[in-house]
Order: sequence, then C-alpha cells, then structure tokens
Amino acid sequence: MNPALKIVSRIIQEIRQHQTFCIVGHVRPDGDCIGSQLAVAYALKEAGKTVTCWNEDPVPDKLKFLDPDKLMQRPKRNEEFDCVIATDCASFERLGKCGEAVQKRKVLINIDHHQSNSRYGDINWVSGREASTGELIYKLLRAASWPITPRIADCLFTAVSTDTGSFQYPTTKPLTYQTAGELVKRGADLAKICDEVYQSHPLSRVRLLKHLYSKFRLTNNNQIAYLWLKKRDFVRAGADTEESEGLIDHIRDIKPVEVACLFEEIEPQLTRISLRSKNEKVNVSEIASAFGGGGHKAAAGARIEGRPLAVQRQVIGAIRKALTSAGKNNSEPKS
Repeated sequence: MNPALKIVSRIIQEIRQHQTFCIVGHVRPDGDCIGSQLAVAYALKEAGKTVTCWNEDPVPDKLKFLDPDKLMQRPKRNEEFDCVIATDCASFERLGKCGEAVQKRKVLINIDHHQSNSRYGDINWVSGREASTGELIYKLLRAASWPITPRIADCLFTAVSTDTGSFQYPTTKPLTYQTAGELVKRGADLAKICDEVYQSHPLSRVRLLKHLYSKFRLTNNNQIAYLWLKKRDFVRAGADTEESEGLIDHIRDIKPVEVACLFEEIEPQLTRISLRSKNEKVNVSEIASAFGGGGHKAAAGARIEGRPLAVQRQVIGAIRKALTSAGKNNSEPKS
C-alpha cells in the first residue's frame, strides 16, 4: 500500500475509535489554518464526535464568515481529550498556548504540508507536494467517506485559495485546481468567499498599505525589498496585527524584486520575519531555518530575538548571500 494511504487509513482508524477531539492550529492563523481546522471540526461533529476547536489567536475578521457559530475558542487548561489533531502547523512550538493546553491526550495527529515540519505528532501526515493543508483535509474526508457539506466546502476552498495566492503561486498544481473544482461542485460559495477574503478591507488595512508604500526600502540593486512594521505603526493605523497578513505580497510584486522581507515587531527584542521569493534558486525556507523558523521554498518565516537593527543586518545579509549563490549557479556553464 502507498505510504500516504497507509497513514491516512491509520488516521481514520484512530479517529473512529475516539469520541472527544480538540482541533488546534498555529499562532497568527491564516486562511489555510482556520479553513483546515474548521473543516475537520465540522466533519467530526457531523460524524457525532464531541469537538473542541482552539487557537491561541482569534479568527481574523476576513475569515469570521467561516465560523458563524463561534466554534473557534482560545485554549483552556485542565481539559482532557481522546485525540488532538493539529492542522497546518510545522512545529509543536507554533501551536503556542494550545500546545501547553493539550497535554492530557491519548494521541496527537499532525496533518501539514510544510516540508520543514518537525514530525511532532504520534501520527504524522506531512506532504509537501500539496500547495495547502486544505487539500490534505479534502483527501482525508474523501477517504473516510464523510460528507463534504457546503459549509465544509467553503472552509476548504478558502484554505486552498489563500495558501496558493488565489492560485497564483508556483506551488499550485493541476490537482489543486481539481480539488477547487470539486469543492465548488459540493457547494463552496465563490462569490461570498471572494468578497469576504479579497474584496472587503477595513480602512485600517488601507492605512497600513499607505505606510507600506511610503516606507518600504530596496537594496542589492533592487533585488531585495523590505519593510518594518512597529507596534506604533499598527496603533497609528488603528489596525490589529492580523491585518499585516498579505502585505508582503505588495513589495514582492515589484518587478526587479527577487526576495521580499517583512520585519514585524512583536516585542522590543523579538521580531517576526516573513520571507517571499520569486527566484526559484533562492529557497527562503532555508534562510528562515537558519533563524529557527521554516516554511516553503517560496514563502517562509521565523521569530528572531535580538536588537532590531542587528536582526535586520543578519536577515538581509542571509538573503544577499542566497542571491549571490543563485547568481553564481546561473552563470555556471552547462556541460
């Protein structure tokens, strides 16, 4: 039997023999995380299971339409579950407070599409071939013969769409489109999803964009674009930190830019970095890994302790080194 099919079969068997579940995801959740979490939660509830859904951070405003019943909650201590399922989370540490709160469990299932995943579960289904965790959850539901309701289809289409940049990223494969088409057949409401996720931005988000376009910087012959977001920038814009999601794409899209970096202040001595690469020879997951993070070849991130200026120098230096190496590889004569 195909190894992936064996893992999926084992996950289904494990789910069927348990009753109480907690579905968890990574801090600062995005569309793939929230969509995957809620899709699993709804499917298990349909199957008659007792389900709790936790995330350390609240559901972003643009994704709240997926959770009208407010199933997603902050983690609580001293609760016990038969089975915990983590979706779209590359490491146990990225679960944040959820990791601390799910210690009383019989089994931990880890379902993710990040190649950098640390395989922290008792059962790990990690497949970097898929552009989103939503695609893995779709395969799981199909393999288990659980109904994919319109509500679940909305969650999974949102997961797939957001993690592929609305099907623009090079990670998008033919199967990604097939999955999206199947989800539409099963009731995914494209008009609602597009309006909520892509076409409804609060004024605070526009203020952050104004800051971005006035403050971003270019270096390395315009190959590197970077931007700092300090706590005061969010205050001035009247924005929540969740509204920084996707901002990096605006500087990545500048034509000469090959790698974009967003520096975001979490604490005075703690910086969150997001990296995006348009150069297929520059793997930003490797850059992020050097700072304790991870992700995908074209999109990755990390949290780095230290003085902001020192962090900036280190990260920009690592990007420069990767670009130089890529340039040398490009110039090597073909044999």
